[in-house]
Amino acid sequence: MEEDERLLHSASFGAAAAAYAAHRPDYAQAAVRWALDPAPGARVLDLGSGTGKLTATLVALGVDVVAVEPDPAMLAELRRALPTVRALPGSAESIPLPDASVDAVLAGNAMHWFDMAVAGPEIARVLAPGGVLAGLWNLMDDEVEWVAGLARTGGSAAVGPRDTPAAWRAATADMHLPGAGAAARFGSPQQAEFPHGQRRTADSLVATLATRAGMLVMPEPEREATLARMRAFLASRPETADGEFTLPMLTAALRVRRLGEPA
Repeated sequence: MEEDERLLHSASFGAAAAAYAAHRPDYAQAAVRWALDPAPGARVLDLGSGTGKLTATLVALGVDVVAVEPDPAMLAELRRALPTVRALPGSAESIPLPDASVDAVLAGNAMHWFDMAVAGPEIARVLAPGGVLAGLWNLMDDEVEWVAGLARTGGSAAVGPRDTPAAWRAATADMHLPGAGAAARFGSPQQAEFPHGQRRTADSLVATLATRAGMLVMPEPEREATLARMRAFLASRPETADGEFTLPMLTAALRVRRLGEPA
């Protein structure tokens, strides 16, 4: 049942690809630099690239990036936005790249969808010796009181178990492991968080939260009721009631090194 739910949620984004591209935030450059710092070179795979939010940050940093994304609608948005980037259909479980062809594999808000029992060996296969696997997540800073109130109002479908700092640290600590007693492909994880923010209005923030997987799979009446509650909450707060504001965020990163050397 848990696996069925994972697949349902991970397949939900294509129908909202344009909204995802319009509303999801980019990633703090400091977090991306930290993720890449131990990599032996500048060849980077953005795995589960979606509409290219992380890809664009990697392009801005000047690395040699290739993007791989399973959803055709999301991939089409990436190709439209970043026409010079090599963007391929594929998945974490079946990566269309040669052995040892990249120095780092990064996943922006995507690693929790991977079946690491299958994806772990595939990622290790395409990584060069000493290569890095890193997941990045954009979090809402719920140490800010109004953000915590919005999280309570929206519930776990809108602000889920990897969307706030304390929950993210616990939920991702073993994200790189395959489970079921299989051999680990990566070393001990490091976690770090970096300040970030996104200019929003109340309407655009609600539109952003509407692109979360839990919201996309919610029955329409429940979804509309949840969105209405969040709109009403934001309208009631002086920080968010009028015009633009900065949503307090963190870009959080989990970084691991590939174990072993090829024969």
